[in-house]
Order: sequence, then C-alpha cells, then structure tokens
Amino acid sequence: MLEHLRDSLLALQQNDLSVRAELEADGSLFDGYHPRMAAVHRDNARALRKVMDEFGWPHEGLVGEEGAEAAWLVLQHSIGEPDCMRRGRDLLAAEVAARHVPEWQLAYLDDRIRVFEGKPQRFGTQMEITPDGPVVCEVEEPAQLEQRRQQAGLSPLTQRLSDMRSAPRPSPAEYQARKSAEAAWRIAVGWIPVSDC
Repeated sequence: MLEHLRDSLLALQQNDLSVRAELEADGSLFDGYHPRMAAVHRDNARALRKVMDEFGWPHEGLVGEEGAEAAWLVLQHSIGEPDCMRRGRDLLAAEVAARHVPEWQLAYLDDRIRVFEGKPQRFGTQMEITPDGPVVCEVEEPAQLEQRRQQAGLSPLTQRLSDMRSAPRPSPAEYQARKSAEAAWRIAVGWIPVSDC
C-alpha cells in the first residue's frame, strides 16, 4: 500500500468535508454552487488527475479502503470538471470489472454524470428536493431499477426516498430559480454542449 498517496487522498477528502460543514452551518451550502466549494472541488480534481496520470485509479489494493473511498468522494464531488469525472468513470469501471472496487461507487458516479448530461440515470442514486418532496431524477428502464440497485449493493429506492422525506422543501419559486441556475451552470462548465441548447 502507498501510505503517502492514501494520506494525500484522505487530506483532500477532509478539506472537502470541512468546507462543506462550514457552509452547511452558515446556511450557504445549498444557495447554488458556492464559490469556496467550487474552488475546493477544482483543486481536488487537479490533484486527483495527477494521481490518475501516475497510478490509474487508486483502488483499495493501492491506497487501502479509506484511501479508495476518499478518491471516490473527491471524484464524485468534482462536478465542475466534466472531463475529470468522465475519465475517472472509465478508470473506475475497469476496476469494478476487475473486482477491485465496489460497484456502488460506479453506480453513484455514472448516475451523477448522466444526470448532469441530461440523460436518464441507471441506478436511481440522483434525486432532487422539489416543493412536493424528494423525487428521483429520470431513470432508464425503470422496471429493472431495483434489480440493478441490488446488484450494485444499493438499498431499495423506497428506503432511500423515505430517508430524504424530512429534507427542507423549496418554494415553487425557489425551485424554479435553482433549476434555471443549474441548467446555466451545466452549460457553462461543459456538461451540456452549447450546440445542444
């Protein structure tokens, strides 16, 4: 195991979670993509790219379980870096196929990328809070959703929705403003090509 690499990944994760906790405590975390959070994610993505360049995907055999989960979280949060997330997804998929990485990590990452690209997700991991409560973003082949979730090691969707029922709901105006801002952001960072608009 490469302990120095594991420690670096854990430090990236800790920085992400610390800034997130600060912004959550002052109530600004969910008012759009906060510039401090975006800067942390951008810096972490830059560091993770270097790791991927040198080592490929930092799986458990390379950095231990905690280091591997830290790498996944850094990648999952690199939302302003579409190319980094897509590259990481490809590396992660190969490691899942080799059984070096749990499938749930790929499920969350692939779903997030698909939703940002405006495509249906496969595992139902991406949800949003609407004025009516939590809803699952569009799903590909919904009849097979629970089977795919089980295969990936995810809990049943009903349980996940139940866990989110207590989340604060936006007003209809807040929800529409957030959706509009998110759509503009997805175009600005490159999730959706301008030609698709």
